[in-house]
Amino acid sequence: MATAKIRYETSGRIAILTLNEPETRNQITEGPILDELLAALAAAEADPGISVLILTGAGPAFCAGGDLKAMRDKAGTFGGAPLDVAESYRRQVQRIPRALYHIDIPTIAAVNGPAMGAGCDIAFMCDMRIASTKAQFGEVFVNLGIIAGDAGSWFLPRRIGYQAAAEMTFTGRLIGGEEAASRGMVLKTVAPEQLMEEALALAAVIAAKPPRAVRQAKRLLRAGEATDLLNFLELAAANQALAHSTADHLEAVKAFLEKRAPDFKGR
Repeated sequence: MATAKIRYETSGRIAILTLNEPETRNQITEGPILDELLAALAAAEADPGISVLILTGAGPAFCAGGDLKAMRDKAGTFGGAPLDVAESYRRQVQRIPRALYHIDIPTIAAVNGPAMGAGCDIAFMCDMRIASTKAQFGEVFVNLGIIAGDAGSWFLPRRIGYQAAAEMTFTGRLIGGEEAASRGMVLKTVAPEQLMEEALALAAVIAAKPPRAVRQAKRLLRAGEATDLLNFLELAAANQALAHSTADHLEAVKAFLEKRAPDFKGR
């Protein structure tokens, strides 16, 4: 699926979603690119043949976040009375954290260049990040006299710890790919020409696992962020019982004992 704003491709059990508006540095505040992004995420979520999704940007930037000219002109999402602006955030950019949080497949942000504001937050909404040496992460809202209206302040502490999130939020400074790797904000930083190769290699490892188990594991990680231990143990027991009943579980055990590669069917 390819449109003017989004490229959505699949390769085996891997989906690749590319923000495809390089002339705006992949701004994501509202409009067609937002609608197409949500449609692509929904397509990946609904497809049982997809086990992992890579999110990246076309051109030199990963995602520039919001449209500063629209902010200046009080247009679109940023126009109207305060209650109107709040409602616009709910109906527009806040759909992204809802979608990325609830998607059941693992997500990998392949951060090819600057990820600013909402773009930075989108990278940290993903489960994992691989960065190019040209990547920059900027939680730059405070520099503009605003805050993260897209749930960045919820995701960042959970992804990188409170102290690192606080420093990014309060200073608004840019963090390059190498520093991000040294601080554990990304899995690794690689040369630009190696970025998609590395992201695809990681995705291939995940895609080779039993598909239903991968989705169950993602749901449990998500539930662990919001559930106390005793309730989580009940949830884990129920999911484990379901996993033990799958054909892929039996195949995994038999393949291990027979010292051969497993052949998973997603059943």
